[in-house]
Amino acid sequence: MSVLSHDEIIKAVENKEITITPYDPTMVGVASVDLTLSNEFRFYKPFRKVINVTESTDYKDLTEKVVLNEGETYVLLPGTSCLGITVETISLSPGLCGLLEGRSRFARLGLFVHITAGFMNPGISNRQVLEIYNASGNALALVPGTKICQFVFMKMEGKAAYSGKFANQEL
Repeated sequence: MSVLSHDEIIKAVENKEITITPYDPTMVGVASVDLTLSNEFRFYKPFRKVINVTESTDYKDLTEKVVLNEGETYVLLPGTSCLGITVETISLSPGLCGLLEGRSRFARLGLFVHITAGFMNPGISNRQVLEIYNASGNALALVPGTKICQFVFMKMEGKAAYSGKFANQEL
């Protein structure tokens, strides 16, 4: 596998191997594309009970969705997590996959943009769900419209397409 550079990302967009909606060429960096935080979040309901971690456990049963109005922020308290989602939809050809990564400017504030699930499969066509965690000692106000994370594109050897549970994910 190899990581696509700025020029290779632009070529892949022009050749429709990568589709980003909405797309702005200024979002393409040296070897990644910056993605924008939407106004949709899911927060974890305070249950204080044991949750079985199995294939059938559904995060939607444990969370509540909130959609912020224009100008509102989502305040993430220290040591807590929430789910967010990108504004952009990313579609990948069967020969490309990717990694969702945080941005160092926000990591330095103690913000994790994805806790564990950073690999994006070939053939996806969806918005990226963000597993956000506040590792700092301060409350962090998440501002919709912020370029919160980056997507690194990789060329695969061979072709494949993901068709699993989260192929058309939503928050």
